[in-house]
Order: sequence, then structure tokens, then C-alpha cells
Amino acid sequence: MARIQIVTGHYGSGKTEYAVNLALALAAEGKKTALADLDIVNPYFRSFEQTSRLTEAGIRVIVTSCGGVADIPAINPEVLSIFQNDDITGVLDIGGDPIGARVLARFAPQLNRADFDLLFVLNANRPETQDVERAEEYLRAIESQCLQKATGIVNNTHLCGETTFEEILKGARLAEELSRKTGLPIVHHAVSRPFASQAAEILGDRVFPMELYMKKPWEMNFC
Repeated sequence: MARIQIVTGHYGSGKTEYAVNLALALAAEGKKTALADLDIVNPYFRSFEQTSRLTEAGIRVIVTSCGGVADIPAINPEVLSIFQNDDITGVLDIGGDPIGARVLARFAPQLNRADFDLLFVLNANRPETQDVERAEEYLRAIESQCLQKATGIVNNTHLCGETTFEEILKGARLAEELSRKTGLPIVHHAVSRPFASQAAEILGDRVFPMELYMKKPWEMNFC
């Protein structure tokens, strides 16, 4: 994997859950890790909600808005340290949808000199990515807005607490179709940990087990 991992996708695809789990996995490997929450569009399902957990794991958390207590459309210049310091393994959690991806255009000069992956998180249950034609169209729209080309696909098909193993396999089939159509590799099949062993028997070593940390907005008072 490249030194900088940029996570994009449809709103509700589970990209933030994946970004948090990816940062924790990289830190567990002993990498000096930073996670930048660059979502300046959506106030919910933000990776900064997991700041305590991430910090305890030794991960530096960079937020875009007043330390996470208010949302303003401004970029924290501290993000530049991820591009400038080759010792840091960075995870950039980008806002959902093409509009959210625009923030990356701000960093085009840095990205042109950086070692990075731009990952498209695919959830086959989202209305605008539920077949290969719409998924590719959505992927290309994100690329157009962020001025970068995707380098890989992450299948993260789920229905929150209603996810079944068949849903995961449905997403894997769509990811394979999209991979064939675009030439992009499938980097991970991201699945909640209870499904990981079963998924690995069919999908192999690309299975990425995840803990589910992100809560729905109406659950926040019950953390």
C-alpha cells in the first residue's frame, strides 16, 4: 500500500468506518499513523468522533473544523504535514459524494509529488452505485471533482445491523464487475469481524475484518 491512503465513496458507503479501521490496522503494524478528517460537507458519521480511540492507539487525528465541535468549510493546514513528512503513514477520510471529493483538488500540487492510493469504497446497496454502470459513473464523477485517478476499489457492501453474508457476496460480485470494467484492483473486501472467517474462505486474503465503531446520529447519546 502507498504511504497515503485516500478514502472516497458514496455517502453512506461506510467509507468512514473503513478509514477508521484502516488507520487502526496501520498503527497496529507499528506505522506512525495520522488520520485526517477532511469531510467538510456532512456533519454525521465523521471520523473525528473516534478521536479518543484513535489517539489511544497512537494515531494523530487532524480535523477540519474547530476541533470537531463546529463545522466550518475550512481546511486545517496541519493536513500538509502528511504530505511533507515521509515518516507518516496517512489516511485521509474524504467527504462522501463528488462534492465532498472537491476538497482534494486543494492538495493537487502535493498529491502530484506524493505516494498515494485513491480508494473508491463501494456499497452495492447505495442507490447510485447498485449496478456497474452507475458505480463507474459515480467513480468517474469523484475523479473529476478531486482531479485525481482512483487506484483501487474497496467492497464495503452492508446494510448496517441488517447485513447478511449474501449481501457481502453481492457486493463482491459487483466489485469484480467494476474491477473488470475499469481495470482497478480490488484492494479489500471490508466486512464486520463476525463474517471475516466465512468471507475469507470465498474471497481470500483481500478480506479486511472491521470492528463497527461509527454510530448513527440518534445513537450518539448512548455511546
